[in-house]
Amino acid sequence: MQGMSYTRGPQDKPLLAMTIGDAFDQTVARFTERDALVVLHQNVRLSWTQLHQQVEDCARALMGLGIKTGDRVGVWAPNCAQWTICQFATAKIGAILVNINPAYRGSELEFALRQSGCSWLVTAEQFKISDYHAILQQLLPELSSAKFGELQSEQLPALRGVISLAQNPPAGFLPWRQLAEFS
Repeated sequence: MQGMSYTRGPQDKPLLAMTIGDAFDQTVARFTERDALVVLHQNVRLSWTQLHQQVEDCARALMGLGIKTGDRVGVWAPNCAQWTICQFATAKIGAILVNINPAYRGSELEFALRQSGCSWLVTAEQFKISDYHAILQQLLPELSSAKFGELQSEQLPALRGVISLAQNPPAGFLPWRQLAEFS
């Protein structure tokens, strides 16, 4: 065997001994009113203070839904403000964010959710030609009659609920705009 292919740079700077949530809070304190998140296609522009408030609200809502440290929360959506908010909110509560490829079809989504053990899924309404709601309704027919957080599916036994970024999602999907009710 030839030489190993692993290299590393200088080790004079130690790794940060803090969580992502702590690093986020430090950045907020340092840059309070500077732009933190700009999403042109959604017409969203948030300062660090505004982003912090939305992250805290989302983190409390996720905890209100019963999500705990170590639980997995999937995000099946293209780039959007809610994706970023969810990323930091899960980090703040110690949950594990599972990024699901927006191009996935039903069988790939099912495999990713089963393998990762996601307890909740945050989903866009659609991406390109994929209707995410229709895919989820086909995969989880029991979703339409399940109470929020009480989904019971043989296909995906760990999954407890689905949060939709759509303004008016179908029955069984918790609208993102209603998350605050769980905080």
